[in-house]
Amino acid sequence: MNIDVDLDLSPDQWEVLKALRNPMPRGRLMKTYVVEDLVKFGLVTIRDGVPVMTSTGRKVLVRGSCHLLDLAA
Repeated sequence: MNIDVDLDLSPDQWEVLKALRNPMPRGRLMKTYVVEDLVKFGLVTIRDGVPVMTSTGRKVLVRGSCHLLDLAA
């Protein structure tokens, strides 16, 4: 699949996407509305009630790394 998606994610959306790089421990809360938006974009899916990053989400995160550096500056 060739994905050339240039999403304009909010800082909260980037933070949730970065947090999902590692498996989520049970009971850890995230901003539900942010996760719902990421699900709509196809970047996150819900498995057994836990948000999990999709392969598309990983690609967006890697491609958006430069944008994340700009946010930190």
